[in-house]
Amino acid sequence: MRLIGLDPGLRLTGWGVIDVDGNRLRHVAHGVVRVTTTGSLAVRLRELFDGVAAVVDAQRPLEAAIEETFVNVNPGSTLKLGQARGVVLLAPARAGLPVFEYATNLVKKSVTGAGHADKRQIAMMVGRLLPGVDATADAADALAVAICHAHHRATAKRVEAAL
Repeated sequence: MRLIGLDPGLRLTGWGVIDVDGNRLRHVAHGVVRVTTTGSLAVRLRELFDGVAAVVDAQRPLEAAIEETFVNVNPGSTLKLGQARGVVLLAPARAGLPVFEYATNLVKKSVTGAGHADKRQIAMMVGRLLPGVDATADAADALAVAICHAHHRATAKRVEAAL
């Protein structure tokens, strides 16, 4: 089964695709959708949607998993991140995929064993769980979301998208 993990952000959205066969995981691809920092919010959100939709179309996963957003100190930043997350949720849902979401701490704990691991620790463990993979920051986080989904998909909370 092919899974895609997504780590939403308005500027950088990480994505990672793995194949799952029983308890065996195999890396397929990973990357980052980069959105320009100029232009209106609407244009940037459209660019994000188009980028994520293109990855979903190219990789053909059967399910998508997305990391839940944590609340920032700055309410404006939290609102913009929430809008970006909505777009990232919509792209695989529009492609007909079931979409699941996971709390940040569960993703970290599933990959590193600790719910408060930093990005460096996550990238290191992703490299160990998927030998040969050298993903950093957002792409490693997205692969961690995919790995978390592979481990928890039987009990996962599916996001119901109203399209």
